[in-house]
Amino acid sequence: MKVLVLFSGGVDSTTCLGMAVAQYGKENVTALSVSYGQKHTKEIEASRKIAEYYGIEHLYLNLAEIFTYSNCSLLSHSEREIPQESYARQLAMTGGKPVSTYVPFRNGLFLASAASIAISKGCEVIYYGAHADDAAGNAYPDCSDAFNRAMNDAIFIGSGRQCKVEAPFVGLTKAQVVKIGLDLKVPYELTWSCYEGQENPCGKCGTCIDRAEAFRLNGVVDPGTVKEL
Repeated sequence: MKVLVLFSGGVDSTTCLGMAVAQYGKENVTALSVSYGQKHTKEIEASRKIAEYYGIEHLYLNLAEIFTYSNCSLLSHSEREIPQESYARQLAMTGGKPVSTYVPFRNGLFLASAASIAISKGCEVIYYGAHADDAAGNAYPDCSDAFNRAMNDAIFIGSGRQCKVEAPFVGLTKAQVVKIGLDLKVPYELTWSCYEGQENPCGKCGTCIDRAEAFRLNGVVDPGTVKEL
C-alpha cells in the first residue's frame, strides 16, 4: 500500500505523516506540500525539514493563481489583517460564516490535485489532517466529516476505485491529535503553525491559540516554542 499525505508542515499534517510512516513504512509514503499564495513560506520550510527527518519523497505544488480573486487574510495579496484572537471569538462575529482565514475551498482543491498525483504514482490512499476543532462552528467547513465523506466518494468514484481519501483525525480534537503524535514521537519541534511569518510564532492568532491549548491539555510544553540557547 502506497500513501500520499497532504503535508503543510504543521502539527496536524505532521502527525498524519508520522502515522502513515509508522503504518506503511517510509518507502511507501509520499508527502505533497502545496503553496496557495500565503503571506510567508515558514510552513513550506518546515515541511522540507520534516520530510528530510523521515527520509520520504517530498513533492511540491503551486496553486497560488487559483486564489487570485480571494481576499482571505492569509493570502499575500490581501490587505486584511490576520485576526489575533480565538476561532470562537471570530465566529461570534461572522454569523456562522467561515472565519477570515478560510481559504475558499482550499482542501477541495488540494485533495483533487492530490488525487491526480496519487493515481499517477500508484498511491491508493490520500491522508490529510482535518480534525474536529477546525470544523467546529463552521470555521473551516472543508475540514468537516461531511466534506471528507463527499470528497472521498468523488475521488473514489472518479479514480475508477483506485484511490480513496482518509482523514484519520476528523472526529478528534487537536489535543487528541497531539496525544497520538506524542506517542509516535513526531518531531513537533520542526513544525510551524503560526499564520504570521515572523522569526517566532506570534502566540496570538487562532492557530497559535489552538496549538498551545492542545499541548497544555496533554501536560507538555510545546517543543515548537522552546528557544535555542
